[in-house]
Amino acid sequence: MGIPDSARAVSVEAGQDCLVGRFAAMASPCEILIESGDRELATHLTRTAADEAWRIEDKFSRYIPDNIVGQINTANGRPIEVDDETASLLDFAATLYDLSDGRFDITSGVLREVWTFDGGDRIPDPEAVDNVVQRVGWRRLSWRRPVLALQPGMQIDLGGIGKEYAVDRVAGMLSEAIACSVVVNFGGDLAVTRQPRQRSVWRVGIEALSATGGRAGTVLEISTGALATSGDSRRFLRKGGVRYSHILDPRSGWPVEGAPRSVTVAADTCTQAGMLSTLAMLEGHAAEAFLDGEGVIYWCRR
Repeated sequence: MGIPDSARAVSVEAGQDCLVGRFAAMASPCEILIESGDRELATHLTRTAADEAWRIEDKFSRYIPDNIVGQINTANGRPIEVDDETASLLDFAATLYDLSDGRFDITSGVLREVWTFDGGDRIPDPEAVDNVVQRVGWRRLSWRRPVLALQPGMQIDLGGIGKEYAVDRVAGMLSEAIACSVVVNFGGDLAVTRQPRQRSVWRVGIEALSATGGRAGTVLEISTGALATSGDSRRFLRKGGVRYSHILDPRSGWPVEGAPRSVTVAADTCTQAGMLSTLAMLEGHAAEAFLDGEGVIYWCRR
């Protein structure tokens, strides 16, 4: 699937003491806040950012059948040799798997065969969940860089790390291209390229838990570094007074108990922030204790 070429447009408009470039990628609204009044420059930077975001989406989206992820998922047990960029993401996924005691697992995407988090009340049959879980598990595949082999019926999904990776890639490119401060914001996961000069901080909003239309519930201030948010404000089920989060434990195939509604983490890079916010969600009731142990700045909402 991905974004059709006809929809791959960028726009630039005036913001508050900055120019704002906009486009869509990775099922998210994306914006580039540029501390400059040069519209030609802003258009060039926005196009640069969009092209890189679209490249990553085209390469790693599970919705595009002939990309590297599609080749891996349809190999039916045949080993696939991957390029260095894909290999590095797989190494990172392996690290997250180990750090989370198996709670973060890029092979868990097949659980969408039985779970549809559309705000309704359709809870899958436990036997159906058990059957799908048999095809989940990083330990079931073979990964010896650069060769990956999945067991038949298994799949990988890099969606849990792809957007944050894209933010950092784009932030790095723009930092080299221009000396002014730029905020790269992909659907609320963001990074700042350098300390702003025309203001002390950039002000960014975290969407309210009950937001419609993207209304901010909390406004944060950031001058350098990155923020990433994990949450379930739009993807959940509710039945019998129980709210089922879309955050699934791949070991059981069922939603994590006691997961926060939203976790936002500040870190040096968006990838690091995204890793910590995701791992905190997977900790469920112990999310705050996990983040306190990591010594990071965070905002956790239940």
